[in-house]
Amino acid sequence: MDIRNNVLRQLKNRRAGFSLEQPFYIDEDYFKLDMEMIYYRDWLFMGHDCELPKPGAYFTVQIGQYPVVIVRGRDNVIRAFHNSCRHRGSRVCTKEHGSSVRLVCPYHQWAYDLDGKLAFARHMGDDFDKSGYSLKPVHCESFAGYIFICLAEKAPDFQPIRDVVSPYLLPHRLSEGKIAFQSTIIEKGNWKLVWENNRECYHCAANHPELCRTYPEAPSVTGTDGGADDPEIAGHWARCEAAGLPSRFQISPDGQFRAARMPLIEDAESYTMSGKSAVKRPLSEDVKIDRIGTMLLFHYPTTWNHLLGDHAISFRVLPLSANETAVTTKWIVHKDAVEGVDYNIEELTHVWTETNDQDRRIVEENAFGIHSPAYEPGPYSMLHEGGVMQFLEWYSTFMVNRLQGDRSKLSDVA
Repeated sequence: MDIRNNVLRQLKNRRAGFSLEQPFYIDEDYFKLDMEMIYYRDWLFMGHDCELPKPGAYFTVQIGQYPVVIVRGRDNVIRAFHNSCRHRGSRVCTKEHGSSVRLVCPYHQWAYDLDGKLAFARHMGDDFDKSGYSLKPVHCESFAGYIFICLAEKAPDFQPIRDVVSPYLLPHRLSEGKIAFQSTIIEKGNWKLVWENNRECYHCAANHPELCRTYPEAPSVTGTDGGADDPEIAGHWARCEAAGLPSRFQISPDGQFRAARMPLIEDAESYTMSGKSAVKRPLSEDVKIDRIGTMLLFHYPTTWNHLLGDHAISFRVLPLSANETAVTTKWIVHKDAVEGVDYNIEELTHVWTETNDQDRRIVEENAFGIHSPAYEPGPYSMLHEGGVMQFLEWYSTFMVNRLQGDRSKLSDVA
């Protein structure tokens, strides 16, 4: 079977407003094509620059088949490299987080400077030219506290993301924050099911009692129209923008990323059981008003985010297989906030720790049912699941364009 032609045919003929055919959610060949067309070619959110507080600090990540290390150089520039030694391919950095004056391969001690250049290769002879064996670079962009990488040989233009999103992020000053807590859960479901579940709150009332204390389930908050016709949302935007906080709904022309500031329920300040702030010290002194709600940032395929007045939460989606997805959550507070004094970890993390576990169960039950031979695509709610339909529209268009582009390149070569 020609998997590419089969996927292309199914996506072109898919029924609008319905879920995808079964193989898109469970088949390993379809999954490999997702990785090749999307995760290996596009900009991916990896983490935050506050995780690399000084030169030599690094963290590692595995994206499909690619191990990557992200490090802050002596010039304070954040760079990414393929985490594979140029000697015999061993991983150079084996820890999830670390700090070193050089990156040293544990196998034969080849040592690389923080800019990736090979500095030392023992017993390779006097005529060995180190200049040809630097770590292979990965495209890397850091802005407003966020780090994105791209594994492609030629990366898409990152400037549109920076131009649209930066004004929404900068007032929160995440570069001056710190990770108060992080967790990674493995959801036994396809990465698209993780995203579909995230893109609607149709399921919230029945499944998320903690989140529903503060987060509205209104379709205007999670949907695709931005909520401009909702008087409460429009009033919230006007109030926040008068205080210098960009807030109105913006979405990229291709639907890949969006940003908007949304109100929480009533007078809620944060995602806590009481609705009160979880952190006494505000995340940023640039935010001059209270009740700013949550700044929602989405970027397919790897991240959704909530930026509040007292802290921020980022989520990273990395597929492991057709039927497993890693979701990493990070809670960010002001760098000088003191645990046990300014915040309590349990209070800070409780709502989203519970919500993440509830979503894990939802995704796994969804995946379990889709494996049934009786499964067939079902209709989405036009009222509540507009965000899901938009995600699948982005996915389908993205895949079709790239598959057709590849076919065109092949025919040009032929």
